[in-house]
Amino acid sequence: MLDDLDRGLIHALHLDGRAPFSRIAAVLGVSAQTIARRYARLRTEASLRVVGLTDPHQAGRTQWLVRLTATARSAQDLAHSLVRRPDTSWVKLASGGTEIVAVIHAPTDASGANSLLLHDIPRTGGITAVSAHCLLHMYLGGPTNWRRSADALDAEQSRVLREAAGSGSGVVPRQPGPADAELLAALEKDGRVGQGELARVTGWSPATVARRLAELRAGGALFFDVEVDAGLFGVNTRALLWMSVRPADLDRVATALSGHDELAFVAATTGPTNLVAQALCRDPADLHRYLTHRLGSLTAVHTLETSPVLRNLKAASPSLTGLPPRVDRRERGRG
Repeated sequence: MLDDLDRGLIHALHLDGRAPFSRIAAVLGVSAQTIARRYARLRTEASLRVVGLTDPHQAGRTQWLVRLTATARSAQDLAHSLVRRPDTSWVKLASGGTEIVAVIHAPTDASGANSLLLHDIPRTGGITAVSAHCLLHMYLGGPTNWRRSADALDAEQSRVLREAAGSGSGVVPRQPGPADAELLAALEKDGRVGQGELARVTGWSPATVARRLAELRAGGALFFDVEVDAGLFGVNTRALLWMSVRPADLDRVATALSGHDELAFVAATTGPTNLVAQALCRDPADLHRYLTHRLGSLTAVHTLETSPVLRNLKAASPSLTGLPPRVDRRERGRG
């Protein structure tokens, strides 16, 4: 399990994924060398990873939550074919290993061959059902942290880190464009990569790199996600919750759910179930208590389907860099 310093470091990275170790160390009252050592250990032992991600709307992308049901023999191959695609994230095996759930990022204008969400899926008779749900609005997830992985710092410590992260006064926000492709690709692989390396891969000066980063972050076009093994926070049971809510109640219910500590992701979608969430609980009994008490108290939820998540094969970043060939248990607390 994590100690207080580990939790403080992870919380600090949630607030500012590129914060210098010296700043985090000053907030936590230890040396920069200690923070650097802890960060290296957590990368090895807890699958800790900071990734830079673009806001899909500002980047001209639509996110689709795709569910594939397959025979047990075909499910593993189908899942790993989705893992290998550069336009996917949050690939999961669920429901006893016969269901694959993934987020596919597609151009919003739906132009070109990539508009076919399920291209490059192996041709097999093992697929028994397919559904695709467009993510209409995210209430919890993305740049919003799962509370239980970001509850170690007090208000003053959080204020210092937030102010430093947003200290680019006078910076004009900008949306990502074609010229930013190399910069964003490098941050997708490692959100903490140094500015010297970013200057090398982009061909820009370090000053230009710093300015572009500040401009993209200022408008929310670029944010930094923290992936970490949720099992180290006591999570042993994960489940996707597919809910049907009357449209007039949807915003109210989703807003209420986004305040539940047990949930790491809440989004409105298209489809017969119009609200999806991910629950991270200690064990099956803890999940049962959540479903029957907290979620059960919301009478506007008319139907509920619970899909236990067995494995996370791919996390938030579409990049394959750093992912082991088979199973990756990383959870940032969303998706």
